[in-house]
Amino acid sequence: MRLTKWLVLPAFCALTLLTGTAFALADTTVEIKGVHLCCGACVKGVAAALKGIEGVTPKCDRDNSTVTLTAKDDAAAQKGLDALADAGYFGDTGSKTLTLKPAADVPSGKVSTLKLSNAHNCCGSCNNAIKKAVASVDGVKGNTVKARTANFEVTGDFDAAAVVKALNAAGFQVKVTK
Repeated sequence: MRLTKWLVLPAFCALTLLTGTAFALADTTVEIKGVHLCCGACVKGVAAALKGIEGVTPKCDRDNSTVTLTAKDDAAAQKGLDALADAGYFGDTGSKTLTLKPAADVPSGKVSTLKLSNAHNCCGSCNNAIKKAVASVDGVKGNTVKARTANFEVTGDFDAAAVVKALNAAGFQVKVTK
């Protein structure tokens, strides 16, 4: 009886330790597809956005327009995704639980003016991609998009949600400003 107690207790402790270690080593990995990464400054912007997020490590693949986040857990991964969106990046995670949230407060229906902010727009290529996405929406007549400027206005007679959706599809996140 005594021998059994001395064998079971160490075995239980070892199992608990190994199980705890296994959980500690289980990372969350999220691949975000369709992120606009046209240049080194875009990649640096991703790193800067995630710099203060504890337990999150990004890896950018410019050729495939992907950012892969490795995080200590789902909560850290979501913080990383939120930080990317706040920095003006957007993409598809393929997950229902870990996502980049689309812009809030988008007016419904057609509008004549839409003020947007927060777009990652570090260079001429970003600028051209934003302009192309905005121009692809029916009814858009003009915009004030300028390189290295995150804020701009879209004018015409267009569906506001369609503009945001086109920008998201091009890999950009925006915020609607009033």
